[in-house]
This record gives sequence, C-alpha cells and structure tokens, in this order.
Amino acid sequence: MDFTFTEEQQAAAEAARGVFAQVTPDTVPSPALTRGPVAEDFDRALWRRLAAADLLGLGVPTSAGGAGLGPLALCLVLREAGRVLARVPLAETGAAALTLARYGDPWGLLPRIARGEAAVTVAAEGSTGHGTAELAVSARQLADGGWVLEGRHTTVPWGGCADAVLLPAHTPDGRAVLALVAPGAAGVTTAAQVGTDGEPLAELRLDRARTERVLAAEGAWAWLRAVLATGVCALALGVGGTALRMTAEYTGKREQFGHPLATFQAVAMQAADRYTDLLAMEATLWQAAWRLESGPGPAPAEVAVAKVWAAEGVRRVLATAQHLHGGFGADVSYALHRYHAWGKRLELALGAGAAWEEELGGWLAAGG
Repeated sequence: MDFTFTEEQQAAAEAARGVFAQVTPDTVPSPALTRGPVAEDFDRALWRRLAAADLLGLGVPTSAGGAGLGPLALCLVLREAGRVLARVPLAETGAAALTLARYGDPWGLLPRIARGEAAVTVAAEGSTGHGTAELAVSARQLADGGWVLEGRHTTVPWGGCADAVLLPAHTPDGRAVLALVAPGAAGVTTAAQVGTDGEPLAELRLDRARTERVLAAEGAWAWLRAVLATGVCALALGVGGTALRMTAEYTGKREQFGHPLATFQAVAMQAADRYTDLLAMEATLWQAAWRLESGPGPAPAEVAVAKVWAAEGVRRVLATAQHLHGGFGADVSYALHRYHAWGKRLELALGAGAAWEEELGGWLAAGG
C-alpha cells in the first residue's frame, strides 16, 4: 500500500512552510507575563498571507474558488502551523469549510472563506467544556422558516474576533443541527475569556437569537467535530515536534562534567521515549485523517485513538522538554514556555484523553 501524500497535498504543506517561515513565536509575549490575552485579535497579516497562498480554501470545492482537497491536506498545513504557534483560526475555519463542502453551503460562505474574507470559528465545548456540546443550545424552528437559539457555549476560540461562529444545537425532537451566527448580532453576546496559552476565547450567549442560517443535514455536526478533533491532533503534533527539537538542540550543547547532556543515558532514554510518542501521534493522526477523507462517516474509533495519543503524547513531550531544560525551562521569557502553554490547551481541547477513551469504549460496547 502506498502511504505517500499526493503531489497536491505535498504542495500545500510546502506552501504552508513558506508562509509560516515568517512567523517567530518569540515575538509574542508569554501568557505568564500578561494580565489578559497576549493579543486582542488573531494575526490578521498572517491570515492575509495564508489567503494569498490559497491555503484558506484547501477544503473549498474548486467550483467555489478553492483547492478541493480534504482533511489530509488540512492536517499537513496545521502541523506546520503548530510548529510556529500560528495565531490564526485555521483549524476552525478549515473544519467549517470541509463540513459545508460535504453537507451543503446554503449561505454561500465557501467563496468568502477561500478569499480570506470570512474567519469562521467553531463552538464545540458546550456550556461547561464537558458533556455533549449540542445539548448546550436549543434550536426551535419558527413558522416562517427562521430559527431561534437559546443557550451558551464556553471557551470558543477567537469567539470575540471571528466573523462568524458555527455551533451545534439540538431541536425539540433531539436532532443535532449546525447554526451560523455572527458575534454581536441581535441576541448574541460574547464574554471575554483567556486560554491557558494566553489566546483570546469567548463565552457565547444566545438569548432568543434569531437566525436563518441553520444546517439540518444529518451527521453534519458529528463530521465537523471529528475533523476539528483531528485538526487539534495535527496542531499538537507540530507543537510537540518543535519542543522535542528544541530539547535536542539544548541538550546537545549544554554540558555537565565536560560532556553534552545528550550523551548521558538517562537523558537519551527520556528523549527516545518522547520521540516514540511523536511517532505514535503521527501514525494515529494520519490514519484518522485518511479515514475521514476516504470513508463515508466521521470515523469515531480512529479519531478517538488519535485524540488520546495527541492529548497524552503532547503532555509527556512538553513535560520532558521542560525537565531536560532544567532551570532554563522555567524561564517564561523563553519560547518553550509558550509551547508548553499551547500544548496544555491542545491536550484539553474538545476533551482530555480520558474522555476520548470513554467515548471509544462506549463505541466498542455498542458494537462498533
């Protein structure tokens, strides 16, 4: 079996490396040195460069001005984004685009996404960060065809500065639907929150918010959640890979008793274990992305396994990186501190590893 990526997918990854080569994580303050978010908005200049490189429309059909690619290409680009801690809603917008491309775009949003005119985020954590996200908001259809939304979602990435939020909700008969709302619209309010990594989040409150933009296609929310979770795994892989590289460079130069730290067996063994974690994170990520791209549904088993490895793996990689850096690893002005903060957020995004293990167990118990 040929496991190599296609020329189009490799071209997307190469283009992403070129764009992200201009990003320097050291220029952003550490979350430990700021009282609020490290910045009020995402990196708009980087967003424009991504649009100019045609990287925002990877999942947009060619008929709507995109590249017509799938989750694999998106994850290749997100891995590069994670390596430099790119401050853009690329995972959320990319997952939204793939979902609309698959289940329909009744609002004509896809061409705007491809051109970089619409930054879309996703509310996927529910009202508490635990439990079933679509139950956090109720959606009731009116006689004129419109919908009324009631409820709230917490920790929405870039929720206060994105152009639109795609969120799950439930109907009176228990169906899951997707609604598109604009922050600041009538009945839609946001309360500022700050993530572990210092990036701006928002609590989204819906008080009899009316919208005509509801996608009621069966399976759309499950697909969106699966693609978004896989994108989080790709970001975690990029974050962990850079942290391990920084550790290898540091232990190769730092000497104790006249020898580099990397030559000590205890150090080498810890680094080797973390490299094994990265290999497992990568293997499970590509399997999940491939199943999403080639299969008929959201691939619950593969996505759950990938998220478990991403959550546990990135936690171990960052903890070991901090440990092997010694006192230098505790310096909050050093870039490793930001990678550790990002890793913690990605570990818990959409649920910790234990939550996905429970989900996988439930799926297996139900007959898989």
